[in-house]
Amino acid sequence: MDRGTQMAPGRHVPTVASTRLARELRSLRGQAGLSQEAVAEEMGWNESKLTRIENDKSRVLVRDVKRLLGLYKVEGDAADAMLELARLAREPDWWHQYSGAIPEWLQVYVVLEASASHIFGYESEFVPGIMQTDAYARSIMSTAPYPDTEAEIEEKIAVRAARQARLTRDDPLEAWFVLNEAVIRRMVGGRDVMREQIEHLIKLARLRNVTLQILPFASGEHGAMHGMFYLLEFAAPDDPDKVYMEQHIGGLYAQKPPEVSRYRLISDHLRAQALGPEQTIVMLRKLAEELA
Repeated sequence: MDRGTQMAPGRHVPTVASTRLARELRSLRGQAGLSQEAVAEEMGWNESKLTRIENDKSRVLVRDVKRLLGLYKVEGDAADAMLELARLAREPDWWHQYSGAIPEWLQVYVVLEASASHIFGYESEFVPGIMQTDAYARSIMSTAPYPDTEAEIEEKIAVRAARQARLTRDDPLEAWFVLNEAVIRRMVGGRDVMREQIEHLIKLARLRNVTLQILPFASGEHGAMHGMFYLLEFAAPDDPDKVYMEQHIGGLYAQKPPEVSRYRLISDHLRAQALGPEQTIVMLRKLAEELA
């Protein structure tokens, strides 16, 4: 898909700010005790328009946010903060410059990842994108059934590097990953590429905000044998946790409490079955020495 198709004129592309704005507007309407039908009638909108705005499926003008705030009786500093958020929501996120390299279904995940406070991930086949080296990522992309062009691959690698920066900034993402032993045993890109990747994992595992565990083959059967998943948690109490599962042609999301609870239980079991963080580093160091 070319860049023009990914960023069609007029199409709303969610941003971290627009997602937060939608959540806040939905919450303020609830606090005001107003139904979507009542608000839509007052605004002169179809109810479906308000539904799209509150679910971050449609952009909203700053002047319309101001009218909504008046309807919800929001004034003073609270109103000023919401209007500033509405202005920020109109600005593209950093990754929009690479939108031609990111499928629409993955754009949603990038926004969620950027706004999450905690992430737990289980990977069964390869290193999580947010922890990949450039050479490792390039090896995977170059051997895909329908490989991208060199320019597209470089753009995707740039996106991964920007995402990985969240792990090392001043206010870092809290991340916990469990990797199947197959992830570190599979020789992606050859010995040199794989050794560099293993050493990079050791470096990341030493960060105070990152916990890494290996699920060894010897642990036998486990609750995540169906495949990878990520559990994303958010600081805002009214922003529900979500589970993300990736396939070749798209991503699946779950946020119903029973579904999230099921995956949270699976993640707890994986943590218990996997090697401890220090044992994991010992295993990675030994593998790096073998590859050398």
